[in-house]
Amino acid sequence: MRYLIVRTEVREQDLDGPGMRDERRRPEHRRQVASAHDRESAMHMARALAACGAVRSGRQRVKVIRLGV
Repeated sequence: MRYLIVRTEVREQDLDGPGMRDERRRPEHRRQVASAHDRESAMHMARALAACGAVRSGRQRVKVIRLGV
């Protein structure tokens, strides 16, 4: 199984409507992208990206996305 690790800018919710975020129609701006072959490696990389000051302050977020079946 492959995983995609993405660090994105947090976007204001008001742009998509109250309480909604449509990632398919308006995805958040990507700052950094990496891939991993297993979940353990993906989580390790996500923790490393989450140590960034912008993530810790809430301006960015880290997402782990499973690719394929």
